[in-house]
Amino acid sequence: MNRIDEKFRELKEQNKKALITFVTSGDGGYETTINSVRAMVKAGADIIELGVPFSDPVAEGPVIQNASERAISSGTTLKGIFEMVKEIRKETDIPLLLMMYLNTIFRFGTERFFSLCDECGIDGVIVPDMPFEEKDEIQQYAEKYNKYSISLVAPTSEDRIKKIAESAKGFLYCVSSTGVTGTRSEFSTDFDRFFSKIKEYSKIPYALGFGISDAEQTREMKKYCDGVIVGSAIVKIIGDYGKQSEKKVFEFVKGLREALD
Repeated sequence: MNRIDEKFRELKEQNKKALITFVTSGDGGYETTINSVRAMVKAGADIIELGVPFSDPVAEGPVIQNASERAISSGTTLKGIFEMVKEIRKETDIPLLLMMYLNTIFRFGTERFFSLCDECGIDGVIVPDMPFEEKDEIQQYAEKYNKYSISLVAPTSEDRIKKIAESAKGFLYCVSSTGVTGTRSEFSTDFDRFFSKIKEYSKIPYALGFGISDAEQTREMKKYCDGVIVGSAIVKIIGDYGKQSEKKVFEFVKGLREALD
């Protein structure tokens, strides 16, 4: 069984929601990322997304764009990230996902990529620029190595929600609103309407991401879903504090955990 399935089953038994956190790999150096992951695990994160920096991250807002630029400038590579994951796996069995762009997988070699995911302990991928209709581009290799390609669904998906939700694996990534990642002070989405469709069709857990930036929003959004995803707010802390960010990341994620529970 994939670690993601195991984690959601464990959380359901405990009547808890999933806290899914994100960090841009290599921002501040690999060691800073490892320390941030360590802090998030200690603070109560359930699943961690490791962002793979990309030169043109179209789905990302300025915070993650800037983090990607810093990571690339410091020499971060996909091969280096895989080595970093091996180090992380010495300390924790938490589900790990790579959030990345399709071209990075293609350039690396699709089967080679998923083979290394298996070797290093990655449980799945999130590819925000891959339309649902084109998921077959990577699906055969994901299935061969038992890695989940996490499906995304947005309020604008409308009639496609049924099709996307019914074939999703691991968890369904529900995008809170249109646009790019980044912290938001408020949301215009009609979540009751959005999640009524998701509840109707989804056979697996679903988590809400894009824009959730603090404990208060986490507390508000948890009623709609099985988990919340927080990224840009954590990336901003790392951008502000660099190698000294571990304690700040721990305190922030701990606050999210408390709000979720």
